Amino acid sequence: MKASGLTLISFVMASALCAQAPNPVQSSVAPPASGNVPIFSVEVTSRTIKAVNYHHRQGTTKIDFRGTALMPEARGQAEVTPNDGATRISLHFDHLSNPVQFGPEYLTLVLWAITPEGRAERLGELTLRDADKTNAGLYATTDLQSFGMIVTAEPYFSVSRPSDVVVMENFIRDDTTGTMEDIDAKYELLKRGQYSENVGASGVTAVTSDLTVPLQLREARLAVAIARAQGADTYAADTMQKAAIDMINAEGFERSKDLKKLETSAREATQMAEDARRITLGKEADEAAQAAARRESEAQAKASEAQARAANEAQLRASAEADAAAAESQKRQAEIQMASAKEAQQNAEAARMAALAEQQKLAAEKAASDSARAQVEQDAQRLRERLRDQLNLILMTRDTARGLIVNMSDVLFDTNQATLKPGAKEKLAKVSGILLAYPTLHLVLEGHTDSTGSDEYNLELSRRRADSVREYLVSNGISPSNIEAHGMGKDSPVATNDTAVGRQQNRRVEMVVNGDVIGQPIGDASQAGPAPGLNANSR
Repeated sequence: MKASGLTLISFVMASALCAQAPNPVQSSVAPPASGNVPIFSVEVTSRTIKAVNYHHRQGTTKIDFRGTALMPEARGQAEVTPNDGATRISLHFDHLSNPVQFGPEYLTLVLWAITPEGRAERLGELTLRDADKTNAGLYATTDLQSFGMIVTAEPYFSVSRPSDVVVMENFIRDDTTGTMEDIDAKYELLKRGQYSENVGASGVTAVTSDLTVPLQLREARLAVAIARAQGADTYAADTMQKAAIDMINAEGFERSKDLKKLETSAREATQMAEDARRITLGKEADEAAQAAARRESEAQAKASEAQARAANEAQLRASAEADAAAAESQKRQAEIQMASAKEAQQNAEAARMAALAEQQKLAAEKAASDSARAQVEQDAQRLRERLRDQLNLILMTRDTARGLIVNMSDVLFDTNQATLKPGAKEKLAKVSGILLAYPTLHLVLEGHTDSTGSDEYNLELSRRRADSVREYLVSNGISPSNIEAHGMGKDSPVATNDTAVGRQQNRRVEMVVNGDVIGQPIGDASQAGPAPGLNANSR
């Protein structure tokens, strides 16, 4: 009996790895060419909902639900009672429709609570027992006091984050008691296809299309298929083994028509599969972070090599310049000796020849001086162009009257933090290797924020972020005496602070590179303006 159950599960899981049929309300994601290599990618989108502060021990209040454009006829009501220990919610919904209309991977509806900070907490599953029923009821509890509520279509009940298939949202009644939050709760939603990205349309259909199979068993089959396609058999083998055992039991209860035991085993298998999928995502994220660290180490090694090559080139240039100076000195000595010989041979012409020699000498010195000055300017221009081109290979760099402005578009810091992320360190390590070849360059780091927050907080945050960039450059060999770091706060915006895009542009760090060794700006400096700089995309 056990061997037979394992064979059945293996068949179901193998079927789940096939390509997914196109979803009429989403763009499909093609599976990998090999058919068995998990894709590690999480895409999210944002949405807002009104949040309510249900005051502690204030009594029962009512709030309504209405359908979104995806399920416009849906309606619902909820009674919310905040008490000691938990907030109790009694809900009833009408005119619901089967979520399979949004794609074969959507089997059920899930109720979520969303905090004003955007955290989602799963409250429960709205189950439509057959295709004819359009009503559902639910009793839920939560530790939250301030929250909004939404209903989403999901592949199974135990998902950890809501999808972007939002079918219902709460809205405030005239008799709703509580306090409306001053701001909307903005929360992230998984884009469609994220859970079943690696399974494929035909694999999803294989485990969800047979409506004679109880919903809980179809959810469990889909959850296990999604976890295996993500790579959970490798990263969470123990948890997946428990899910497989629960599936064997559920399949056996389905054949014996013991629906109560089937539901218990199937729901446990679903939860185990979701836990295994989340463990897998975490381990894959850790591997990605380790890969980034390796790339940073390689970048530092390459920077050291670039430093050594630059030092060797500088030594060769110094040697060539010394040889040229010795040759010029010998040439001048020869001219002086020739003038002395002529003076001795032609006493009669001594005064005239001396004056002529002096005129020739002054003319030669002036020409040499003009030529040397022009050469110095040309060399500085070439060095400036070369430095700009070298930096452009790593980061976008433009030439302005202030100096070379180096731009970075990656996220430098976590929200409200001043610690550099690994991706930013990797690029700054490469920049350090280039700048070490020009030891007399001067760097000015200027941190900026948007207008959100107080002047004091923005000024301090911008200063700490500029200091973080300075400390990392110094740790890579740049002389600390050559670097200034300033916090500019919110006083120098480059875009409007009235939009999210403008505020993002204003959250930045600018690195200005200048010095006599690279001369004046390339082209017309009067046309140069301030650059966006090193973006810190989270304030």
